[in-house]
Amino acid sequence: MMLPESVLKYQHEIWQAIGETFVMVGISIAAAVLVGLPLGTLLYLFRKGQRYQNRALFTVLGSLVNIIRSFPFLLLVVFMIPFTRLVVGTSIGTLAATVPLSVIAIAYYARLVEQALLDVPKGVIEAASSMGASTAQLVLKFLYVEARSGLVLGLTTATISFVSYSTVMGIVGGGGVGDFAIRYGYQRFETEIMIFTIVIMIVLVQMIQFTGSRLSRWLDRRS
Repeated sequence: MMLPESVLKYQHEIWQAIGETFVMVGISIAAAVLVGLPLGTLLYLFRKGQRYQNRALFTVLGSLVNIIRSFPFLLLVVFMIPFTRLVVGTSIGTLAATVPLSVIAIAYYARLVEQALLDVPKGVIEAASSMGASTAQLVLKFLYVEARSGLVLGLTTATISFVSYSTVMGIVGGGGVGDFAIRYGYQRFETEIMIFTIVIMIVLVQMIQFTGSRLSRWLDRRS
């Protein structure tokens, strides 16, 4: 298949944009797993009727997550510019773009984790308690094992959202495929560039969904 001349002309920029998207999405996924997973677990444990039910802590954490998720993402990016500058030393560039993206990723995935854990049958929790399982054992050997398929599906859904969020990071010079499409496709009236970048995004999302779904089904069969 022969690529259009306009696409070949910008192939270096296209590869750079794809790389920037992978950096932004990769860091946000890492933040979601390293911080969002424990946060979602705490939300579950602090709920009424759970082992460490604590209305005050559940309300504080839940409200924080809800506030972050309620922010229109573009406004969140602008609002966090001072914090971003404090964390990475600059508010412009791909690394800076990962800060607000990671924050929304943590809040987004935390809720998905909480929901996945709520779907674990109560009998599993009762069995763990009857065997004298500690909190760490309850979480690692029972909750996460039973909810692993849902956790993977949740991360898959979240990752696709992160890809979508990354397309607007051009506002802080974050680059990425979305920013490339605007600068080289829309602003320069290069329709072929626009179409090509849309195809790239569709293929990327389909690959993520396919991989996540297959992994989730495989884990579910191991239950």
